[in-house]
Amino acid sequence: MRRSSSSHADQAIERILELSADTQIARRITAKGSPAFHNLTGAIAAYGNALALLTALQQQDEFYEAIGECAFFESAAAFAESRR
Repeated sequence: MRRSSSSHADQAIERILELSADTQIARRITAKGSPAFHNLTGAIAAYGNALALLTALQQQDEFYEAIGECAFFESAAAFAESRR
């Protein structure tokens, strides 16, 4: 089951991808070497950094969720074994 924090991360990732795509389109129609071109390039790089951070946090969350499930099943199995 997905937790709400993952849902928020998914929404944030989708929004950043949309913003990045819009910015890349704007950069294509901007004169190379202009200040606006460089500002848009910086914005695209910032979106990439934000995406890297959010996906790393999402993967960490999924990892800890999987570990938690394994620990739960191991402790449940140990408890069941002790009851025999």
